[in-house]
Amino acid sequence: MHKYTKIIGIINLNDDSFYRHSRVENEQSFRSRVEEMAAGGADIIDIGACSSRPGSVYPGPDEEWKRLQPALKVIAKHFDGLSFSVDTFSPQIVRRVYDAIGPFMVNDITAGRADSRMLETVAALGLPYVAMHSRGNGLTMDSLCDYDDVVEDVKAYFREFGRKADDAGLENWILDPGFGFAKTVGQNLEMLARLHEFRELGRPLYVGISRKRMVWEPLGLTPENCLSQTLVLQGQAALQGADYLRVHDVAACRDYLRTIL
Repeated sequence: MHKYTKIIGIINLNDDSFYRHSRVENEQSFRSRVEEMAAGGADIIDIGACSSRPGSVYPGPDEEWKRLQPALKVIAKHFDGLSFSVDTFSPQIVRRVYDAIGPFMVNDITAGRADSRMLETVAALGLPYVAMHSRGNGLTMDSLCDYDDVVEDVKAYFREFGRKADDAGLENWILDPGFGFAKTVGQNLEMLARLHEFRELGRPLYVGISRKRMVWEPLGLTPENCLSQTLVLQGQAALQGADYLRVHDVAACRDYLRTIL
């Protein structure tokens, strides 16, 4: 169990993320949301310009940058000293963000599958990198849930990823098992119950389960009314050694963790 699990607050710059309250519409609402999350105890703010929910389609790097750029200007002007991560699988975007705000954490839901240049780009810039397990894309991932043993198969994936990272000179990478990506609700819950097994790979552990289908669907709820259930599962992740929790509800998660860690 970790005494201190880092909280990563989620802000979406697109209009089609699965949880509508995570979205911001303009620069002022973005600034206000960052201030709110920082006051609530966020260690890092994660911004994403493109939805990765099932059924989503990537609009391309030009549109991604168009959505990101106004937020980056706000960061550069008002939030020097606050840590950010950017949810992207484009090395082109990584370089442009770096030029705009300096060092940040790269959060790649494809672990470099989307572009073979990603790992060497991140390594060259010396950035921390979240490698997430996934299969397919937004249109296909729900049909790619076949595993012999979901935990063992995902661990094998990261052993292979570790070799690729070594070849690219990437040392500072973080393991995200990919809850909700090419896994059934049952597989997600099994991964959570056995989350501690991923620690044997010797990497910091990153967990994103906030308001996902694995939380609300078995209980007949919705993403909007499952906060308490989300907090309980996030607590289970923290107790099993999650180093990072990616959350929508920063203050609530921070307060809850204080009661159990």
